[in-house]
Order: sequence, then structure tokens, then C-alpha cells
Amino acid sequence: MPFVNNRGVRIHYETVGKGRPVVLHHGTSGSGSDWVDLGYVEALGNDCQLILIDARGHGSSDKPHEPASYDLSLRTSDVVSVLDGLDLPKADFFGYSLGGWIGFGLAEHAPERFNSFVIGGAHPFAESMQPFRDLMATGREAFAAYIDKACGSLLKPAMRERLLNNDLEALRVLTQDRSSIAEVLPSMQMPCLLFVGELDPRLARVKECASVLPNATLFTLPSCDHVAAWLTHVDAIIPSVKSFLSKVPR
Repeated sequence: MPFVNNRGVRIHYETVGKGRPVVLHHGTSGSGSDWVDLGYVEALGNDCQLILIDARGHGSSDKPHEPASYDLSLRTSDVVSVLDGLDLPKADFFGYSLGGWIGFGLAEHAPERFNSFVIGGAHPFAESMQPFRDLMATGREAFAAYIDKACGSLLKPAMRERLLNNDLEALRVLTQDRSSIAEVLPSMQMPCLLFVGELDPRLARVKECASVLPNATLFTLPSCDHVAAWLTHVDAIIPSVKSFLSKVPR
């Protein structure tokens, strides 16, 4: 299994396909394997070298329990370390939810390493994450009940099993309140594609973000909340992503 070591924290990643390199970054409690199960890898792998990262605290990567280990600058440096390990000077980036927020962090900390950003269900403004931390602290049975209520039959068995095997203490620690990094928006001159479900509580903030970005395109997914947009609308998302990437200079 390929890993990079970033300041003592091992980050697991996999690569699939050939072509332009695209980093795929999952959301909170997910892993790189989610992109396979949901069909993104099959849809994009013929044209792209897909780099599936397990964020620190997730999947097969290390899971520190110290809050300082999850500073945004460290999370972004994990992605850069993977690119360095692959000898890739630049890549495109596609992240959802937590992955999208880290995308904004990369635009702040390592903009020279990315040709473009595809960001779903995320914005760079301040946000309290207390409701999510409360969920992580309720124990494994309650966490499982929440997953089944929120996702129900939308989850494939393998994804549900991975979710239930999460280190809940690591998830609680890494789900920190987010300070605004919106000052990065005017400097993001690279092409950006944003998308969000129309029932997602982040809809207004994502629209605000798109209005500030110098070179952004936004599309919305009708009748979708934050979870459903990610799990059930791959067929609606992929054509827009492919069309966007085809126009991004390498």
C-alpha cells in the first residue's frame, strides 16, 4: 500500500488510470475508496490519473488524537506530500465537503501546485462544527443509527462498513470549528467549478463564494441535501466535471 510520511504522519493514497493528474479528496468520515464505490473512478479513470487520498484521521492513514495535528496547513501539506511522492509538480483537485474545504486551504497554502479546483458542498467561510462533534461523542451505536437515518439505502454495504469502522475519537478531534479563509477567494485566478445540492444548508454560502471567485462556474442539484448530492447524483456531476476539465489548460 503506498504511503507518504508527512512530518511523522503516514498518509495513504492510491492511483488509478492514466492522463492528467487529478487529486480526489473525500469528506468527513469517508475514504479514498468511496470514489470507487460511487462510480467516479470508473467515469474519470480513462482520461485522468486519479489520486485517491485517505485524509489524516481516515481510512488507512494515521489517526492522531491531538487537535493540533489537524491544523488546516497540515492537512493541505498532506496533499502536497502525496504530489511530491509522485513527482507531480501540478494537478487538478476535486473535493467534496471536507475535501472541498481543504481545496480552499490548498488555494491558500499551495496555489502553485494546482491547475484548477472542483469543489462540492463546501465554502471557505467560518462555520461551527459542534453538531458534528456532538455526534462523534455519542458512541458507536448512536453513530451507526445516525448513518442509517441520514443515508439509509443510499449507502453501498462496503461504504457503510467503512463508515462504522471509523476511529470516532479521531473524527471528533478533527471536526474542528472552521475559521474563515475567505480572503483567499480573490486570489483564486485558476478555473473553479463549484456545485451544491439545493437543499444543502451551505447553499447560500456556496453561491456567495461563487460570486466572489474571479473564474468560477456554479451548478446546483435540485431536490438534494448535502448527503444525497454526493451519494446519488454522480451521473449529474460527472458530465459537468468532464466538460470543465477538458477546458482547463495543463
